[in-house]
Amino acid sequence: MHESPYIGLTRIELMPDITIYTKSSCGYCHAAKELLKRKNAAFNEISVDSDPALQEQMAKRANGRRTVPQIFIGERHIGGCDDLYGLDNAGKLDPLLAA
Repeated sequence: MHESPYIGLTRIELMPDITIYTKSSCGYCHAAKELLKRKNAAFNEISVDSDPALQEQMAKRANGRRTVPQIFIGERHIGGCDDLYGLDNAGKLDPLLAA
C-alpha cells in the first residue's frame, strides 16, 4: 500500500498560493493581511512601493486595476480588501482557501 503524500502536512501547506500586492502606507493592505493571518493563510506579499515595474506587473495581472491591495488566490483575481472581506462575509473565502 502507498501512503498518502498529504500525511503530516498542515492546512497551510495544502492551501493554494496567495499573492497580495501592497504598499507600506496602505491601511486596506494591512486589513487584508490581517484577515488572511486570522485564517492561517500564508501569503506572498509583493510591495509595489516606488517600483513602477512591479506596479505595472500588478496592473496587468489585475486587469488594469492600479489600487492596492490586489489579491490573488491561485490564479484567481480576488480584487481588493473590500472584495476579500465580502467573500469572507458571504462564506465564500474559506472554500477558496481550502481548494
